[in-house]
Amino acid sequence: MSGDLVAVWDVALSDGVHRIEFEHGTTTGKRVIYIDGKEVIRRDWMFKLVGKETFHVGGTNTKATINIDAVSGFAYEYTLEINGQSLKKYMENRSKVSSTWLLNLDGIDCRVVLEKDTMDIWCNGQKMETAGEFVDDGTETHFTLGDHDCCIKAVSSGKRRDGIIHTLLLDGMEISESE
Repeated sequence: MSGDLVAVWDVALSDGVHRIEFEHGTTTGKRVIYIDGKEVIRRDWMFKLVGKETFHVGGTNTKATINIDAVSGFAYEYTLEINGQSLKKYMENRSKVSSTWLLNLDGIDCRVVLEKDTMDIWCNGQKMETAGEFVDDGTETHFTLGDHDCCIKAVSSGKRRDGIIHTLLLDGMEISESE
């Protein structure tokens, strides 16, 4: 990569954490976007130095936009939007609609994500095959990681404000949720 790298963001999506890098050549008008080190957009000789670049990130094809704004003279500000929201706002909302667990399983780091709206479960970028069932106190969604039986239990907290509590069980042992 050249010396025109002006911004780097790490974005946590259901299929993993993706690194977005942006190069902006203010003398040449060049714009280059890399996702996880792979070039996805290149524009050379852009006469307009401000504007937007929209692209998609990850296996979930999430919409992302980099906004390029002039702040003064030849200084520029770069902001990233995910699904039309600022990255900060998106990440705040994301914690409401998903749960994430980080664990080491047989020497392999695993990132398990539950999408609460669809009940889809992802592990290290792969959507898992699941089987759901109703139980006395809520629901259980079963899946396997390697030779391990996993289950995400969903039970009511009994408090309207707290809603449903999701718990990951690995071979019957509870795993703490990551922040």
